[in-house]
Amino acid sequence: MTRALMITGTDTGVGKTLLGCALAAAAKARRMRVGVMKPAETGCAAAHGDLAPADAQALIGAASAEFPLALVCPYRYPSPLAPACAAEADGLPAPDPGKIERCFREIAEQSDLVIVEGAGGISVPITWRFNYADLALRLGLEVVLVVGNRLGCLNATILSVHYAKARNLNLRGYVLNDIEPAVTAAAKTKAESLKRLVDVPCLGLIRHQRPVDAAIIDALFG
Repeated sequence: MTRALMITGTDTGVGKTLLGCALAAAAKARRMRVGVMKPAETGCAAAHGDLAPADAQALIGAASAEFPLALVCPYRYPSPLAPACAAEADGLPAPDPGKIERCFREIAEQSDLVIVEGAGGISVPITWRFNYADLALRLGLEVVLVVGNRLGCLNATILSVHYAKARNLNLRGYVLNDIEPAVTAAAKTKAESLKRLVDVPCLGLIRHQRPVDAAIIDALFG
């Protein structure tokens, strides 16, 4: 049976692609057939008459996946907004959850593991009536939350965990990522504070610009 993970975050720019790529490469090294997906990517740059989804391309490279880009990332938008907003702003078709599911099923049929990267946080709208929590439920995805270790992350993490639990998501835990080069006094307290404030496991800590710790890989893959 194919296993599938969704990498989501407390916000944008917290390290979802970093973690997704590390997990994809680790699974590939374990001789797993790895599929990847970024259902909707925004903020795409124009390249050769098309929109280049940098995150999706990074995931494909890390997994050494041979799936076509149109399957991995079926929806791409130039505006750096939530997918539902970007579709309107760019005058392009909104993502179709049914098409996303069909793409996912096609990838899953040929994979032992599928890593799905979200956009922003778990409640970000893919359409105005369908968000990433809905997608996780629809596809039966385990969820890993990436927390950017910076001022404000306690509140964002508590709210994200609360929402995930309220939606009955299979939340495996969170990863704390040092996204800023200088570890401030506030950042130093976050790991211990989160252990006291949320009742889901911390899967590990990623130091700034350092490789993802093997303990995180082991926590998810055993």
